[in-house]
Amino acid sequence: MENNKSIIIIGAGDHSKILLDILLMQNVNVIGLTDKFLPLGIRIYNIPIIGTDDCILRYSAEEILLVNGIGSIGNMSLRRKIYKRFSALGYKFMSVIHPSAVISSRSVLNEGVQVLAGTIINAEAFIGENTIINTKTSVDHGCVIGRNVHIAPGCTLSGCVKIGDNVHIGTGSSIIQGIKIGDDALIGAGSVVVNDIQSNSKAYGVPAKIKSIINTNGGRDSLAYYISRRLEYGWRRRCA
Repeated sequence: MENNKSIIIIGAGDHSKILLDILLMQNVNVIGLTDKFLPLGIRIYNIPIIGTDDCILRYSAEEILLVNGIGSIGNMSLRRKIYKRFSALGYKFMSVIHPSAVISSRSVLNEGVQVLAGTIINAEAFIGENTIINTKTSVDHGCVIGRNVHIAPGCTLSGCVKIGDNVHIGTGSSIIQGIKIGDDALIGAGSVVVNDIQSNSKAYGVPAKIKSIINTNGGRDSLAYYISRRLEYGWRRRCA
């Protein structure tokens, strides 16, 4: 860890708890988590909530490193916004690597990358900044994964797959060798991708087919609208 700096985790939800668990396992000095909903002083794994994200500004960029604890359920916009805000202020983000991950020394992992338990990253893979490679995912040789990407648990990327920025690959998806997926695409869980997927597309199925175009302006076809409707549906099912 750079100069043995102390760590602040942004967010206190489920993804941040996974990251905190990894850091504590590695005896990293985590001084607190931020959250706008939980009361000041509440502890998670004995680490305190120290305030909202703005409390980070009490520390200089030379004192601390940040960990982006904001996860993704298909929409990377909040995670991307957090990373962009604090990077512009001069703060650096620590990469978090689970000790069980197998990562080639000939791969490249950029700032703020998170690699979770059981993941394999092979030679000459390139992982862009602020990207999550989630549990038991396999990234084969020569893959290029962009910035602000979430590869959800249990995915398989064959050799030389190219994934653009701000992409979500759903749980258990498989992508065959040489496929290209454009920026801001969403691949549904359990998909098998055998053809290139254009930017701003929502695709799923076996084989995966483009079902709609994501409207980044927030209309009824937008990713935000899609996620909100799915969450509303899930809430209604739980309350039924």
